[in-house]
Amino acid sequence: MIILGIETSCDDTCVSLIKVKKTKGKLPQFEIISNIVSSQVDIHKKYGGVYPTLAKREHEKNLPILFKKTLKKTTNNYPIDLIAVTTGPGLDPCLWTGINFAKKISDHHKIPIVAINHIEAHLIISLFSLEKKSLTPKKNLSFPAIGLIVSGGHTLIVLIKKIGDYEVLGETRDDAAGECFDKTARILGLDYPGGPAISAEAEKFNLAMSRTKFGIKLPRPMINSKDFDFSFSGLKTAVLYHYQSTPIKKRKSKKYKSEMANEIQESIIDVLIKKTLLASEKYRIKSIILGGGVIANKMLKSRFEKESKKLKIFFPPEKMQTDNALMVAVTGFFKKTTSLKRIKAMPNLKLFSK
Repeated sequence: MIILGIETSCDDTCVSLIKVKKTKGKLPQFEIISNIVSSQVDIHKKYGGVYPTLAKREHEKNLPILFKKTLKKTTNNYPIDLIAVTTGPGLDPCLWTGINFAKKISDHHKIPIVAINHIEAHLIISLFSLEKKSLTPKKNLSFPAIGLIVSGGHTLIVLIKKIGDYEVLGETRDDAAGECFDKTARILGLDYPGGPAISAEAEKFNLAMSRTKFGIKLPRPMINSKDFDFSFSGLKTAVLYHYQSTPIKKRKSKKYKSEMANEIQESIIDVLIKKTLLASEKYRIKSIILGGGVIANKMLKSRFEKESKKLKIFFPPEKMQTDNALMVAVTGFFKKTTSLKRIKAMPNLKLFSK
């Protein structure tokens, strides 16, 4: 089986093609025929976030180009057995661009199509290791597991009973962790996207090994709540108030920015780790599966490895943390096909069991 993956939930235009190699055992092995990502970061940087109409226009321009490049990797024009396309959650105009493109291919060439949940795809790709041009199942995976998805638009903790069977334990009540990174980076005058920018500034503070000069101490929102929900809007507000109350000369200094960035990062990571580990303790699980762009944060990964004790932590492959179509195609293998009439954009799609 050869599966085409299409991902346009936000600002990255992504197309991939994979071939199922082995299906013996619990998980299959996949050969990567093609995996292309066209980023729009430079286009949206001046807005400090994704501009949906502009993102849609870029998707419409990029999809045919990426698809043509993908087909060149094959021996004949249409060897595709299944099309997997992201239908949500995401930005409505962007989702529809990918969906309409996938439906045209499906209808014209009579290829089955399947709707993919973007959040589930972020979890499933973490079950595989990237080895040259293959995706190989990771060892020692056991269910049930706890899943943590952290990205620009999503922050949630999930009880994963098995692939396709999920229970959302907690999610953000306002800003997602990635969104908080973006907004606080903007306050400090740092580049977009905010996550990598905050991380880079925080590294400067850690490398200097300097003691706190400005005495910055930010809140850890809901860290002691009895549930598994998150809230990061208060953290963003605390950063804004501290910044505004600091004399201009001081807040523009490199030391202030690096210290503030370090405290922002520590605050977010403290909350994410404590909630995730509490969930794993409550449900007595042995595996934690991480997904989403924020998982690329070096400090978050390091802290999880140090504090998880005897738990097995499953990180996404290094090049698969941010949005990509490879995770969509892989997830398509585990899903039932959908009729063309039922394929539609669902911007607020939740993670649920089928």
